Amino acid sequence: MNRVWAAFKAHPYISNVLGYTALFASADLFQQRVLGQNPGSEEPATVDWTQTARVATVGFCFHANFNYQWLGGLERLLPGGGLKAVAGKVVLDQLVAAPLTISAFYIGLSFLENKDDLLEDWRQKFWTSYKTGVVYWSTMQAINFTFVPPVARTVFLGGVALTFTIFLCHLRQQRDHKQD
Repeated sequence: MNRVWAAFKAHPYISNVLGYTALFASADLFQQRVLGQNPGSEEPATVDWTQTARVATVGFCFHANFNYQWLGGLERLLPGGGLKAVAGKVVLDQLVAAPLTISAFYIGLSFLENKDDLLEDWRQKFWTSYKTGVVYWSTMQAINFTFVPPVARTVFLGGVALTFTIFLCHLRQQRDHKQD
Protein backbone atom coordinates (compact mmCIF):
# COMPACT_ATOMS: atom_id res chain seq x y z
CA MET A 1 0.00 0.00 0.00
CA ASN A 2 2.92 2.32 0.68
CA ARG A 3 4.09 1.88 -2.92
CA VAL A 4 0.66 2.82 -4.26
CA TRP A 5 0.53 5.92 -2.05
CA ALA A 6 4.09 6.87 -3.05
CA ALA A 7 3.22 6.51 -6.74
CA PHE A 8 0.04 8.47 -6.17
CA LYS A 9 1.93 11.31 -4.49
CA ALA A 10 4.65 11.24 -7.17
CA HIS A 11 2.10 11.50 -10.01
CA PRO A 12 -0.99 13.16 -8.50
CA TYR A 13 -2.46 14.46 -11.75
CA ILE A 14 -2.32 11.12 -13.58
CA SER A 15 -3.44 9.15 -10.53
CA ASN A 16 -6.37 11.43 -9.80
CA VAL A 17 -7.58 11.76 -13.39
CA LEU A 18 -7.35 8.05 -14.19
CA GLY A 19 -8.86 7.07 -10.84
CA TYR A 20 -11.73 9.52 -11.27
CA THR A 21 -12.41 8.36 -14.83
CA ALA A 22 -12.49 4.69 -13.81
CA LEU A 23 -14.93 5.42 -11.00
CA PHE A 24 -17.09 7.61 -13.28
CA ALA A 25 -17.35 4.83 -15.89
CA SER A 26 -18.05 2.27 -13.14
CA ALA A 27 -21.11 4.28 -12.17
CA ASP A 28 -22.60 3.80 -15.63
CA LEU A 29 -21.81 0.08 -15.56
CA PHE A 30 -23.49 -0.26 -12.17
CA GLN A 31 -26.53 1.69 -13.35
CA GLN A 32 -26.87 -0.51 -16.42
CA ARG A 33 -26.34 -3.86 -14.68
CA VAL A 34 -28.22 -3.29 -11.42
CA LEU A 35 -30.69 -0.48 -11.98
CA GLY A 36 -31.21 -1.07 -15.68
CA GLN A 37 -32.93 -4.45 -15.37
CA ASN A 38 -35.76 -5.10 -17.75
CA PRO A 39 -39.12 -4.81 -15.98
CA GLY A 40 -40.36 -8.23 -14.84
CA SER A 41 -36.99 -9.86 -15.46
CA GLU A 42 -34.68 -11.29 -12.84
CA GLU A 43 -31.77 -11.19 -15.28
CA PRO A 44 -29.50 -8.14 -15.22
CA ALA A 45 -29.62 -5.98 -18.31
CA THR A 46 -26.91 -6.40 -20.90
CA VAL A 47 -24.22 -3.75 -20.86
CA ASP A 48 -24.17 -1.10 -23.57
CA TRP A 49 -20.40 -0.67 -23.76
CA THR A 50 -20.75 2.24 -26.16
CA GLN A 51 -22.77 4.11 -23.53
CA THR A 52 -20.16 3.33 -20.87
CA ALA A 53 -17.42 4.54 -23.22
CA ARG A 54 -19.34 7.80 -23.72
CA VAL A 55 -19.68 8.28 -19.95
CA ALA A 56 -15.96 7.50 -19.51
CA THR A 57 -15.11 10.00 -22.25
CA VAL A 58 -17.11 12.78 -20.57
CA GLY A 59 -15.58 11.79 -17.24
CA PHE A 60 -12.03 11.85 -18.60
CA CYS A 61 -12.25 14.81 -20.97
CA PHE A 62 -14.10 17.13 -18.63
CA HIS A 63 -14.97 15.97 -15.12
CA ALA A 64 -11.66 14.47 -13.97
CA ASN A 65 -9.54 17.26 -15.40
CA PHE A 66 -11.89 20.03 -14.31
CA ASN A 67 -12.18 18.67 -10.77
CA TYR A 68 -8.42 18.26 -10.42
CA GLN A 69 -7.85 21.91 -11.39
CA TRP A 70 -10.91 23.17 -9.51
CA LEU A 71 -10.01 21.50 -6.22
CA GLY A 72 -6.43 22.78 -6.46
CA GLY A 73 -7.72 26.29 -7.14
CA LEU A 74 -10.11 26.16 -4.20
CA GLU A 75 -7.27 25.06 -1.92
CA ARG A 76 -5.10 27.96 -3.08
CA LEU A 77 -7.98 30.43 -2.68
CA LEU A 78 -9.16 29.13 0.71
CA PRO A 79 -6.33 27.08 2.23
CA GLY A 80 -6.80 24.72 5.14
CA GLY A 81 -9.52 22.67 6.74
CA GLY A 82 -10.95 25.15 9.23
CA LEU A 83 -14.68 25.83 9.38
CA LYS A 84 -14.51 29.12 7.48
CA ALA A 85 -12.31 27.71 4.69
CA VAL A 86 -14.38 24.53 4.32
CA ALA A 87 -17.67 26.46 4.29
CA GLY A 88 -16.30 28.84 1.65
CA LYS A 89 -15.09 25.96 -0.53
CA VAL A 90 -18.45 24.17 -0.27
CA VAL A 91 -20.43 27.32 -1.18
CA LEU A 92 -18.17 28.10 -4.15
CA ASP A 93 -18.30 24.48 -5.24
CA GLN A 94 -22.10 24.48 -5.29
CA LEU A 95 -22.42 27.86 -6.99
CA VAL A 96 -19.75 27.39 -9.66
CA ALA A 97 -18.62 23.78 -10.12
CA ALA A 98 -21.95 22.01 -9.62
CA PRO A 99 -23.78 23.75 -12.48
CA LEU A 100 -20.76 23.33 -14.78
CA THR A 101 -20.25 19.63 -14.09
CA ILE A 102 -23.94 18.73 -14.33
CA SER A 103 -24.20 20.68 -17.57
CA ALA A 104 -21.08 19.01 -18.97
CA PHE A 105 -22.55 15.60 -18.15
CA TYR A 106 -25.84 16.11 -19.99
CA ILE A 107 -24.55 18.21 -22.89
CA GLY A 108 -21.40 16.09 -23.30
CA LEU A 109 -23.36 12.85 -23.54
CA SER A 110 -25.88 14.42 -25.93
CA PHE A 111 -22.98 15.57 -28.10
CA LEU A 112 -21.38 12.11 -28.11
CA GLU A 113 -24.76 10.57 -28.98
CA ASN A 114 -25.13 13.01 -31.91
CA LYS A 115 -28.49 14.25 -30.63
CA ASP A 116 -30.09 16.99 -32.68
CA ASP A 117 -30.89 19.09 -29.61
CA LEU A 118 -27.83 19.05 -27.37
CA LEU A 119 -29.70 20.91 -24.62
CA GLU A 120 -32.82 18.71 -24.44
CA ASP A 121 -31.61 16.45 -21.61
CA TRP A 122 -30.07 19.43 -19.83
CA ARG A 123 -33.35 21.38 -19.91
CA GLN A 124 -35.35 18.40 -18.65
CA LYS A 125 -32.98 17.16 -15.94
CA PHE A 126 -30.70 19.97 -14.79
CA TRP A 127 -32.79 21.35 -11.91
CA THR A 128 -33.63 17.93 -10.47
CA SER A 129 -29.96 16.98 -10.67
CA TYR A 130 -28.76 20.29 -9.21
CA LYS A 131 -31.20 20.32 -6.28
CA THR A 132 -30.34 16.72 -5.39
CA GLY A 133 -26.66 17.47 -5.81
CA VAL A 134 -26.68 20.49 -3.51
CA VAL A 135 -27.75 18.30 -0.59
CA TYR A 136 -25.46 15.39 -1.49
CA TRP A 137 -22.37 17.32 -2.59
CA SER A 138 -22.41 19.87 0.20
CA THR A 139 -22.05 17.04 2.70
CA MET A 140 -19.51 15.07 0.67
CA GLN A 141 -17.36 18.10 -0.13
CA ALA A 142 -17.35 19.17 3.52
CA ILE A 143 -15.92 15.73 4.34
CA ASN A 144 -13.47 15.97 1.43
CA PHE A 145 -12.19 19.43 2.37
CA THR A 146 -11.95 18.57 6.07
CA PHE A 147 -10.43 15.09 6.12
CA VAL A 148 -8.84 14.25 2.74
CA PRO A 149 -5.34 15.53 1.93
CA PRO A 150 -5.34 17.83 -1.13
CA VAL A 151 -3.25 15.37 -3.16
CA ALA A 152 -6.06 12.76 -3.00
CA ARG A 153 -9.16 14.95 -3.22
CA THR A 154 -9.96 14.35 -6.88
CA VAL A 155 -9.89 10.58 -6.58
CA PHE A 156 -11.92 10.77 -3.34
CA LEU A 157 -14.36 12.92 -5.27
CA GLY A 158 -14.43 10.24 -7.96
CA GLY A 159 -15.43 7.67 -5.36
CA VAL A 160 -18.16 9.92 -4.06
CA ALA A 161 -19.16 10.80 -7.63
CA LEU A 162 -19.71 7.10 -8.24
CA THR A 163 -22.96 7.30 -6.27
CA PHE A 164 -24.09 10.60 -7.78
CA THR A 165 -23.21 9.50 -11.31
CA ILE A 166 -25.28 6.35 -10.83
CA PHE A 167 -28.14 8.70 -9.94
CA LEU A 168 -27.51 10.88 -13.03
CA CYS A 169 -27.21 7.90 -15.38
CA HIS A 170 -30.34 6.33 -13.92
CA LEU A 171 -32.29 9.62 -14.11
CA ARG A 172 -31.16 10.07 -17.69
CA GLN A 173 -32.10 6.52 -18.72
CA GLN A 174 -35.42 6.50 -16.85
CA ARG A 175 -36.65 9.63 -18.53
CA ASP A 176 -35.40 8.51 -21.93
CA HIS A 177 -37.30 5.20 -21.64
CA LYS A 178 -40.49 6.95 -20.52
CA GLN A 179 -40.42 9.05 -23.66
CA ASP A 180 -40.11 6.01 -25.97
